[in-house]
Amino acid sequence: MKNSVVIVGGGTAGWLTAGIIAARHYSKNSPTQKTEIILVESPDVKNLGVGEGTWPTMRDTLRQIGLSEREFISCCDGSFKQASKFIGWSEGQGEHYYHPFTAPSGYGSVSMAEHWSATNKESDFESWVCAQGIICEKNLAPKLPQMPEYAFSLNYGYHLNAGKFVKMLHQHCVEKLGVKYIQGHVEQVLSAENDDISGIVLSNGHHITGDLFIDCSGFSAILIGKHYQIPFESKQNILFNDTALAVQVEHATNEVPIASCTVATAQKSGWVWDIALPNRRGIGHVFSSDFTSVEQAEEALFSYIKHDPLLASQQITPRIIKFNPGHRSTFWHKNCVAIGVSAGFVEPLEATALVLIEKSAEWLSQQLPKDRKAMTVLAKRFNNLTLQRWHEIIDFLKLHYVLTNRTDSEYWRTHQQVESIPESLQEALELWRTQAPGVYETNQRFELFSSASKQYVLYGMGFMTEPMSLNQKEVSLIKRIRNETLHNTEKLLSGLPTNRQFLSRILHK
Repeated sequence: MKNSVVIVGGGTAGWLTAGIIAARHYSKNSPTQKTEIILVESPDVKNLGVGEGTWPTMRDTLRQIGLSEREFISCCDGSFKQASKFIGWSEGQGEHYYHPFTAPSGYGSVSMAEHWSATNKESDFESWVCAQGIICEKNLAPKLPQMPEYAFSLNYGYHLNAGKFVKMLHQHCVEKLGVKYIQGHVEQVLSAENDDISGIVLSNGHHITGDLFIDCSGFSAILIGKHYQIPFESKQNILFNDTALAVQVEHATNEVPIASCTVATAQKSGWVWDIALPNRRGIGHVFSSDFTSVEQAEEALFSYIKHDPLLASQQITPRIIKFNPGHRSTFWHKNCVAIGVSAGFVEPLEATALVLIEKSAEWLSQQLPKDRKAMTVLAKRFNNLTLQRWHEIIDFLKLHYVLTNRTDSEYWRTHQQVESIPESLQEALELWRTQAPGVYETNQRFELFSSASKQYVLYGMGFMTEPMSLNQKEVSLIKRIRNETLHNTEKLLSGLPTNRQFLSRILHK
């Protein structure tokens, strides 16, 4: 008997999940294939379409599902993302820092962060331990054009056109990975005697049965929310932002630089994201409706665009996206798994939405249950892991706010109030005052944010850790690593092409 996995909902979540599972469980030449993957998508539902920045994990995902990097970049207006650049988060005066994708030099062998704290901060932290921030400032690519696909000089993810990415995944999954595509609106969810979902009925009368159902239906949460009534846990008391205005703006010319990082610029009651593609930029203002109005937020967004000479002057109408930041209390209930927005959604800071889709689908692909009893065990483990990941995401996003010195608005002042800070983050901050985040801080194999990421945010925001005393051996090692970092930075600056040069070369081959 063939096992059936039914995915309800398309979009990035649905098609990424389909591709990741199918790449492992579908074989075109195997007549005994035991896993059938069906994706059901309503023609009436528009994709959210704002998840246009990825983590480096996307390279492995694309490679595993069998996509060419050159084809991906060409079809999806792709460009490189090497870091997130934060402007005005600490003082609100235009200062900035980077959270690069490359770990600090010597990471895992010596604490460069501890030594940096003791050197009177001769430079900003990420430039002292890594070349990537400087490379991003110059809008350079993370690799040379002659390098193999997915290889790199500096770790990178992507910026992409979300709509085109969904279309590419759709075509690839159906044509290459055997995913069965059915278009239709879910009219009814059928229950088995044990309260599992036995099937779904579409508005055209089509009846689809399955063994495992994956809810990728976004905010609608047709299965996990509407059918099973799994509670949604709001985290708006921690992460205040609940509204976003999103626009797409063309470059002023075809020759303007393409940024090699996602730019997050702090505003009075939120922040503006800025994602550069070869032909345009995706820009949006995410904010809290408790602290400002849509009209005021729109004015701030238009001001940001108007004062950028690299953007074309044009009439634009923002999309308004309302959301309740938080997640489900349970993510796998009975034979239903929620992945993507149906499982939870928070502001798009640090591009956590796509990586959580990737990680959830990858885990499910590796642990796909072979019978109903195994499913119960796996569901429990998945729920524990996913809840842990949501707690980790919320703590890490909140970290960006609690470290601020801004007092120019109620929004920033309220973020610093103790009652809005999770206890787990409060404990971590106490620890980090005496020692930098390090590799021994956690033994969680599946953590999303390494201690390196925490170092970049902490010291980019001006956090102080008590300097540690170093022995002569450590001092010598740090000096050598520092010299290697300087040499590597000079080498990369002289050898790497700009993003635009790189993309123009590979796209015109």
